[in-house]
Amino acid sequence: MRDVAFANRTEAGRRLAQALVPLKLERPVVLALPRGGIPVALEVARALDAPLDLLLVRKIGVPWQRELAVAAVVDGAQVDVVVDESVRRMAGVTQDYIDAEARRELREIERRRHAYLKDRAPLDVRGRTAIVIDDGIATGTTVRAALKALRRREPAHLVLAVPVAPADTLRDLAGEVDRVVCLAQPEPFHAIGLHYRDFSQLEDAEVLRLLADDAARHHGAVE
Repeated sequence: MRDVAFANRTEAGRRLAQALVPLKLERPVVLALPRGGIPVALEVARALDAPLDLLLVRKIGVPWQRELAVAAVVDGAQVDVVVDESVRRMAGVTQDYIDAEARRELREIERRRHAYLKDRAPLDVRGRTAIVIDDGIATGTTVRAALKALRRREPAHLVLAVPVAPADTLRDLAGEVDRVVCLAQPEPFHAIGLHYRDFSQLEDAEVLRLLADDAARHHGAVE
């Protein structure tokens, strides 16, 4: 498939929404992976008139290449740590290292939960269509951890929706969900950011602004 360049995450979200709206998903709940998935998910939530929540997950990178995920950890009533065994063997990473990094990343998850959501409880997805959104997928370790944790919350249907990802990763993840929606599957695939003209890192202040925008959408609907 030809590479598709997105101007930024907001445009990617609008185009992803155009692909999701015709599916007429029942009782959708949109769940963003912070931080990069939030502006994408916000556009989808608006288009579907669906509530937006965060799915807090952190990647555990190998010691000398932090962007290469060896595992991922998801917060919740039961902590999930999903390990990519092929990467662990290749990198020679020990279980002690993964356990220590998981504890450290859980502290960051707790910080983000307090900063972004205050004391708000996660939205109940039981019996609803849960749509998990990020700005793209590379290895899929982080997303796989998020999906496994979300399954335990018993959604009626689980959808993975992303602007860009490698085809082989999507095939690996297909068994975790009921449906995959992906706009671009470039080959060869090198990095998510190469498919965005603006792939700036989101800071906490921007995340809070986006969440405030979403809260205002619901407040306006009530009024």
